[in-house]
Amino acid sequence: MGIAFPGRVLVTGAGGFIGSALCARFASSGVAHVAAVRALAPQNANRSGYVALGDFAATEWDEVLKGVDAIVHLAGRTYARDSEGDTPTPYIVANVHVTRRLADAAARNGVRRIVFASSVKVFGETTEPGRPFRAGDPTAPQGAYAKSKLEAERVLREICGAHGIEAIVLRLPLTYGPGVKGNFRALLEAVAEERRLPLGGIVNRRSLLYLGNVLSAIEAALVAPSLPSEALPIADMQSLSTPEIVTKLALALRVRPRLFHVPEPFLRGAAALLARHGAMARLLGSLEVDTLRFSRLTGWSPSHTVDEGLAATATWWRMRRAR
Repeated sequence: MGIAFPGRVLVTGAGGFIGSALCARFASSGVAHVAAVRALAPQNANRSGYVALGDFAATEWDEVLKGVDAIVHLAGRTYARDSEGDTPTPYIVANVHVTRRLADAAARNGVRRIVFASSVKVFGETTEPGRPFRAGDPTAPQGAYAKSKLEAERVLREICGAHGIEAIVLRLPLTYGPGVKGNFRALLEAVAEERRLPLGGIVNRRSLLYLGNVLSAIEAALVAPSLPSEALPIADMQSLSTPEIVTKLALALRVRPRLFHVPEPFLRGAAALLARHGAMARLLGSLEVDTLRFSRLTGWSPSHTVDEGLAATATWWRMRRAR
C-alpha cells in the first residue's frame, strides 16, 4: 500500500518510531522523499534519502528544502518520565523553536503543505464518559509537553497562513505497533512476561492509534485536494479500557492475562510514592477522540482494526524475543 505523491516530501524525525516506518513506506511506493535525522543509525547508513543534520534547532533548513513540495514534521521532544520533571525549556526548543525555523524556511522555498504531528494532550488529559475530544474543542494542555505542542501548532498556523502554505495538524493519541517504545512497550513487556498487574478494576476508555493507521492518515493528509488549516484528531476506530488492552495483548502474545483488582485510590497513592503520577494517570483515566472531521475532509478511515494492530505488534515482539 502507499500513495502516488507527485512531489518531494521532507520527513523530519525520520529515525523515530513513526518516521522510519513512513520513510520505508515511501520507499516501497516510490514517493520521492528526504529523510531528515539528527544522526545516522547503523541501519540507515546505506539507505538512500537519509540526511544527518545534527541539532535540528541549529539546522539551516533552506538547503534541505530545495525542491521539496511538502513536509511531514514528526521530529520533537515527547513527554518525559515523571522522574525527569516537567521543565519547559527543552520542549520549547525542540517543539516550538524547530517548528518556527522549519516553517520560515518552508515559506522561503515554496513548500505547499506541511503535515504536523501534534498530540491529543493539547485538548487535555482526560475525557468524560461518552464525550470524546473533537476537532474544534477548546484546548487545555496540562504539562510542558502538551503546552509546547499547542504553541508549535499556533506558530505553524501563523507562518503558514501568512505565506499561503496549507498546515494540517494531526493530533495523535498513544501510538503503537512494531517497534513501539515508551509506556506501551513497558506494558507489552509486562504482559508478555505474565506479570501480575493490578489493573483489573479500571473502568475507562482510551483511544489508541496503530502505526499502519497513522501512516495512512499522513498519506491522506498529503494527497487530499484541499484541506483547511485545522487541528484534527485521529485514532483507531475502537477505543478500549486498560483491562481490555491487557487482555487483547495477552491473547495476541499467547499468554495469560494476569489481572487483579486494586481500588483506584490505592493505585494513585502508590504512584505518588513512586513518583509515577503521569504513568498511572494514563492507565486509569479516559482519553478518547472523535476522528469524524478528518474522515469527512479526506475520506480516510483506519485500514486496520485494533485487534489487527495488537496482533501485528505482538508478532513483532515474539520474533524479536526469538532472535
